[in-house]
Amino acid sequence: MWNPAISPYERAVAQATAPCLADETRRWTATEVAERVEATATRLRALGVGPGVVVALMMTNRLELIVSLFAAWRLRAVAMPINPAFTAAEAGFQLTDSGARVVIIDRALRAKLDAPTVAVVEAEQLDQLPRSTVWGVPPAPTGLALLIYTSGTTGRPKGVMLTHANLRAMIESLVTAVRLSAGDHSLLVLPLFHVNGLVVGTLAPLAVGGQVSVGPRFDAATFWDVVARVRPTYFSAVPTMYLMLLANPATPRDVSSLRVVFCGAAPMPRHAIGEVERRFGIPLLEGYGLSEATVASTLNPLDGPRKPGTVGLPLPGVQVAILGADDRPLARGEQGEVGIVGPTVMQGYWHRPDETEAALRGGVLHTGDIGYLDDDGYLVLVDRSKDMIIRGGENIYPKEIEAVLHGHPGVLDCAVVGGPDPRLGEVPVAFVQLRPGAPTSSDELLTHCRASLARFKVPTEIRFLADLPRNSVGKVSKPALRALVAPQPPVQ
Repeated sequence: MWNPAISPYERAVAQATAPCLADETRRWTATEVAERVEATATRLRALGVGPGVVVALMMTNRLELIVSLFAAWRLRAVAMPINPAFTAAEAGFQLTDSGARVVIIDRALRAKLDAPTVAVVEAEQLDQLPRSTVWGVPPAPTGLALLIYTSGTTGRPKGVMLTHANLRAMIESLVTAVRLSAGDHSLLVLPLFHVNGLVVGTLAPLAVGGQVSVGPRFDAATFWDVVARVRPTYFSAVPTMYLMLLANPATPRDVSSLRVVFCGAAPMPRHAIGEVERRFGIPLLEGYGLSEATVASTLNPLDGPRKPGTVGLPLPGVQVAILGADDRPLARGEQGEVGIVGPTVMQGYWHRPDETEAALRGGVLHTGDIGYLDDDGYLVLVDRSKDMIIRGGENIYPKEIEAVLHGHPGVLDCAVVGGPDPRLGEVPVAFVQLRPGAPTSSDELLTHCRASLARFKVPTEIRFLADLPRNSVGKVSKPALRALVAPQPPVQ
């Protein structure tokens, strides 16, 4: 059985001159990639990297990050991506918590490092290393492969431990579900510190003999020009990116190379899925997953009915159950917590035994998401359990209100959070980003909501923002919005 961790070496033997990795200025064959991986591994070995050592990767999307990932695995080390937008304190926490011994970092980011015990390698130095000849395929590594830190929205970030077996199972599932092959070419749009960019955008196509092009920073005005030039067969993006493409009047020059595109990380507005498919002529597959399950657990099928408003069917090898308060599975149509079982479920949280036990109790990954399975077994997400608003004893799921607001033609994006109320405890407050040139009033949107929602679910306030605050992977940052409605301390 092939192993994604050694795919550069397998490719160098079987497809020596085949295109493998590219960016805007460089094109590397399979052999060139394997030689660079071997050279980087030699550099890391000289710094004491070996089995079980954590190697931090703090870079913007670039070929050196992918090479460094494989080089760490060549030495049976553990790779740990760090968001390059982090502050020195945020990066420092992750380096300290993980016990990283080496960090490979963009030269421009070195000022953010405050970790004197960590050896530093600048990414720009890697391409200057003497190329190392590759002799055959090394043994496939086992054990821990990745530490992916959660966003920390509910407390301090936790390191999700993903094994090589997790990665292999996830890639095999994706390959089966969407028929990935050596003919596939991924345009990398999402950041490589996130599992979507790492697995869907990079490891999966490379593992089956395909190629990856690292795209420039996403820009809706120029994105379709990049697609026409690179000619990928697919890309994976987040809802925000698709909404930005829909809001841009530019017509794609040539999308004929694309056979499918993916959407994840956050719920896609139902109407927008059909709009993307009609306007751009590309099948859009929305899925659901989380880092704790190696990126994806469900996906609307490529071959079969796709249901907007759902996040699809369980992927091959993955089981999804809806759990009641007693952790027992519920019947179809009943709402409860989404639970996941299968070989893609994480090993646990790094040095967090209590939190690992809580998340994996009973052998099931408890996601914290609320949803139900429809009559055909498609998963419908209701909301995050932590996002639920309790208004005077009534449970309100913001996602339901957001779906109604998205149905208004003037709304580009929106988010609903709970605001404090002295009598009811919490009330829903909506933040709305309007489409360009769409003059819409709060009264108009409230009237729109009243036509579809019970009175207690209608937002008490609509606030307009030019741009909704977002986290590093494009999700709307609800903690930032909650801060906007939080009571302000009295002026002293």
